[in-house]
Amino acid sequence: MSFFISDAMAEGTAAAQGSGWEGLIPLVLLFVVFYFLLIRPQQKKVKEHKALVEAIKKGDEVATYGGLLGKIRDLNDSFCDLEIADNVIVKIERSNIARLLPKGTLKGE
Repeated sequence: MSFFISDAMAEGTAAAQGSGWEGLIPLVLLFVVFYFLLIRPQQKKVKEHKALVEAIKKGDEVATYGGLLGKIRDLNDSFCDLEIADNVIVKIERSNIARLLPKGTLKGE
């Protein structure tokens, strides 16, 4: 009879070893869950925002991520002029436009 722990542990590990693929199954399942719950919806949202930014035109009423509401007065590739009040025009990046507002939204203020 041996009083060494290593002898007892060696006997148990030989029986517990299986194929290496069994350990990868939970990781693959975790990746699939993350893809469908986090990555895919985020990619869809980015794609929709890019389409929105490309579709804006002069005269559209928009809201920015900073909370400004205004009407587009001028556009170029990366910036646009936003009229937020009478004779008050600010220049913002096109990518900061959060959403397009229905026509006439700003007249109700």
